[in-house]
Amino acid sequence: MDLLTWTGQFGSFLNPLMLASVVMFVVGFVVNFGLTLIGTRPGELELNADGTMGITYTPSDYALATMKYGVLLLILCCIGYVIGGLILPTMEQKGILGGMAQRLLPVWIALIVTFALSILFKRSLGLYGKLFDSPIGMVGFGLVMFWVFTAIFSSWVAPFDALDQISSMRNEVPGTPTPEGEAFSHYLLGGDRLGRDVFSRVVLGSTYVLQIAPIATLFAFMVGITLGLPAGYFGTTAYDFKSPAFYVACGAAVVAAIIATLSGGIGAGFGTLIAALVVVAIFALIKLDTVLTFIANLALAFPVILLFFLLVTPEIVAAGVPQYMSMVLFLFPIAFFVVLFNSRYHTQPMTRNILVAIAAIIGFWLYFSLISDRADPDSAVRFWPTSLDLFNLPGNLLIVFVSVVFVNSPTVFRIVRGIVLDVKTRDYVAAAQTRGEGPWYIMLWEILPNARGPLIVDFCLRIGYTTILLGTLGFFGLGLSPESPDWGSTINEGRRLLTVYPHPALPPALALMSLVLGLNLLADGLREESLKD
Repeated sequence: MDLLTWTGQFGSFLNPLMLASVVMFVVGFVVNFGLTLIGTRPGELELNADGTMGITYTPSDYALATMKYGVLLLILCCIGYVIGGLILPTMEQKGILGGMAQRLLPVWIALIVTFALSILFKRSLGLYGKLFDSPIGMVGFGLVMFWVFTAIFSSWVAPFDALDQISSMRNEVPGTPTPEGEAFSHYLLGGDRLGRDVFSRVVLGSTYVLQIAPIATLFAFMVGITLGLPAGYFGTTAYDFKSPAFYVACGAAVVAAIIATLSGGIGAGFGTLIAALVVVAIFALIKLDTVLTFIANLALAFPVILLFFLLVTPEIVAAGVPQYMSMVLFLFPIAFFVVLFNSRYHTQPMTRNILVAIAAIIGFWLYFSLISDRADPDSAVRFWPTSLDLFNLPGNLLIVFVSVVFVNSPTVFRIVRGIVLDVKTRDYVAAAQTRGEGPWYIMLWEILPNARGPLIVDFCLRIGYTTILLGTLGFFGLGLSPESPDWGSTINEGRRLLTVYPHPALPPALALMSLVLGLNLLADGLREESLKD
């Protein structure tokens, strides 16, 4: 078999159209940029003498239209390549782009169904539905969901396993046919220096990124929201000892002491209990906002990359610091949901007790499953029974996860605190206080829902930042194992021969760039629509 071409049979007429679309966009951009420099602006709506509205088009409008139609033509060409990959019978006719389009068939179906349902019911979907009124938001959403569905269907999309090696395919260029008897006929994006399929590693690597980045960012938001709400609401006043959060904090101190006792003996448990209660007392007696803001500023004083690298260095890991940090940070989601249900249903004791009990039982079950690993002799917590252990995070994955949560939490805390300082002066907060509602009810059920717009936007942006951090860690060989197909590690593997064989490093780099671009565009679309409310 011969090498595949990039565009296959459809390339004979689609390639000139794609080139024309690029030329149209570039020409329109250059002309519009020049017109902007000399002061020419697009036309605006004007009121005519007869009472109708009209617009006088300027050269800038035609330049912008050229750019728009260039982009539309480019999109149509890409759709043509996808269609060619689905309908043409042989790989030689499909080409590399068509072959990848065929492998991604489940992703295309999922995207079409998602967009169709979302647009059909967008008026009843709140802020998510309004996203489809923003072209920028739709493009960002499409890029993000492409990688989400790619990660979900990765086992069907990837023709090879991430570690499968074919010695004869080392550093082979894209479109090289594989030896007879292999699972798939071609290495669509070529082979790396160990003879592994680059396309499969990029597809399977998306699962690592989308497993860690969103969940770790969500945990960071749980920590930041749980601490930022009381810091902004109570401000410079002393903490309320009657608040249920105070008793939750004391309970967390006792839980930490029990864990330390089971792992390190009675002495370790007693010392942990005293230290935790002292911390709780400091937070309660001293002005809460002052203490939390000082700690957040202390963490933010370190450069993020340097702090990230510090947390994953072998010496810090050997001392058990990430494991002990996970024991503290992973308690915050439990505290959040316990206080959430307690504040919402405090007038309905039976409902409240049931929901709080369910949140506590499920929360601690997941908590101990997350931090405990009996099979790992280096784990700080190894007492949780294997029969109750739902999952075990590999040690290096837990370290990266904890590092992301710790690095992002102070920034989220500052954002939440600032929003609460502004929102707590609104009339609906005063009305809730007049009704006699408790502080945590006001924070969680009055202030937090009305701050969701900025927080959702920041959540999308922060996932992008986290994705870049994970790629940076993988590039420098920190965090995940070297054979992992995560994009950072794959880029690091490919950079060693970049000047000779660029194909192993470029696909994961472009994948990382497209996901971060999609998250940024999605955040811009959400911000644009939230400002209209």
